[in-house]
Amino acid sequence: MSNFAFGTYRISDLNPQHIESLKEAIDAGIAMIDTSSNYMDGGAERAIALAFRDFDEDRKNFVEIVSKFGYIQGANMLTHKEEPFEEVVEFSEDCFHSISKSFLHQQLTESLKRLEMQTLDCYLIHNPEYYLLDAIKNGVDENERLDEMYRRIELAFVGLEEEIKKGRIRSYGISSNSFSVSHSSDEFLAYEDLIVLADNAAEIVGNDTNSFTTIELPINMLEQEGLKCATWAKENGLRVLANRPLNAKMDNLMFRLADYDESREYYNYLNELMEISDNNALRPFYNLLEQLDASKHKFGWIGDYDLFLFSQIVPHMKKTLELVDGENRDVMLSFIDLYLQEYRKMVAYECSKSTKIQLKELFSECDILMQGCALKFLMQRDNIDYILVGMRKPTYVGQILALVE
Repeated sequence: MSNFAFGTYRISDLNPQHIESLKEAIDAGIAMIDTSSNYMDGGAERAIALAFRDFDEDRKNFVEIVSKFGYIQGANMLTHKEEPFEEVVEFSEDCFHSISKSFLHQQLTESLKRLEMQTLDCYLIHNPEYYLLDAIKNGVDENERLDEMYRRIELAFVGLEEEIKKGRIRSYGISSNSFSVSHSSDEFLAYEDLIVLADNAAEIVGNDTNSFTTIELPINMLEQEGLKCATWAKENGLRVLANRPLNAKMDNLMFRLADYDESREYYNYLNELMEISDNNALRPFYNLLEQLDASKHKFGWIGDYDLFLFSQIVPHMKKTLELVDGENRDVMLSFIDLYLQEYRKMVAYECSKSTKIQLKELFSECDILMQGCALKFLMQRDNIDYILVGMRKPTYVGQILALVE
């Protein structure tokens, strides 16, 4: 049976609730925390360090920390513009990527500082397939791009074996979304030769054996292609970490495999705001609230709403607040904050209803919450060692760990 690990994708050191969730999980006996240098621009790693300060060495040593490198965003992007990193893939305007040895060494140094550690348990190359995706986009020949992909991975393995020799990491591996796509896809990252590359890297560095131990990839009820990679990994003595257990893709659509309750407070906050803004000066805001209320059932999944919030809703609301004087602005801001929290709950509730309808055959025999069925599906796989789950609230920790019992 698989174990649960604490995934920190949206964990921040600035959110006290996130710190408490980490402490709750550590205290409850969670054995692994998965993070990355780019999660909340380093905030997830800082949050782990803050949580660890409350525990003795025995408890801290019980918890394995897995981190990753590869993304150039946020602070890394600013550094790159001043002093460029090597072998950078400029995938999009705000997302660059590199797995070069020099970038690896620099990123590990920064991660260890944020984590307040001397040695990291496991360090993963994070989505190396960005090179493949960029090469496909630029029309690079298949054999040429695959050869270059393997060259880059082998050099990264050399860098990781060097860090093994220095004692800054204990093991390493790869986290890749491309392990979970069809073998026939151009985006598939072939994994069968990775152990050979690791053996080569260990020999180059002068280590007796390679320290390649870990594969991480998306696996869930809708995306089961990755189980083939998981089987290969277990047959070759590697462990498997399954991510995105509840955020699933099918036919280019995203689904959140979870049930959510309807907000009990939503209409109270909506009515309060509409009453406040029912005047000529704030009429655009009043209209926005009407449109949002009418659209709460139209989002495909909660991630669509989160993008819409920051790209469309927040800019409109900022303009509204500019029309309000200081004291009233603070009052209105607090109402808006409460309203948006409840609106998100309503969107999640509507999305979960829609998901149950669209995936009714998949969950036809599920007599518990969707998330329970989705996680139990993974727990029953012998070729999965850890399931990475986000637990941003202390209550989530209890709910998740209760499934093990």
